[in-house]
Amino acid sequence: NSAGTTNFDERYDIALSVNTFGVRHILSFAKKCLKLEMLLHVSTAYVCGERAGLILEDSSCMDDMVKGITKFDFKVQEKNLVEEKLNQLKAEDATEEVITTTMKDFGIERAKLYGWPNTYVFTKAMGEILLKHSKDNLHHVIIRPTVITSTYKEPFPGWVQGFRTIDSVIGGYCKGQVTCLPGDPMSVLDM
Repeated sequence: NSAGTTNFDERYDIALSVNTFGVRHILSFAKKCLKLEMLLHVSTAYVCGERAGLILEDSSCMDDMVKGITKFDFKVQEKNLVEEKLNQLKAEDATEEVITTTMKDFGIERAKLYGWPNTYVFTKAMGEILLKHSKDNLHHVIIRPTVITSTYKEPFPGWVQGFRTIDSVIGGYCKGQVTCLPGDPMSVLDM
């Protein structure tokens, strides 16, 4: 499962639907795959929120990171809050532009409330929590890359769809617009 929206400030309703509850849809589909041996879920290295230091893979579940709350039922709480916010905006006859701006701000607000820097990593973390607590007994592995850039092979090596994060620098280099990257030549670049 590598589906997801990677916009850091995506509308909260969209990010929640895709990055969090999309996991539920994948699990439902995976249960129907009779020969499935394992589910590979692609997340992000930044799901640990704004914690510092060494964070072990086998440490307590990410839902322990939710600040000040022992029972954080996002499946109900966040879904209801999103529905209430959207209903309020519709009742106010808000324009699509106002709805988009408000829902983006709402996502950032919710993420920061619980210790995540943006909507993207917050909704990806909730997706991981949902996966961990699923009762489906599916073998699964979560990989957490820092960034995903171009393809390895398909549809052809180096293919990039859209320009995010480092992609614009790579595109500029390929077009001869970026001729050097200032920095320590001994540095390791994680891409």
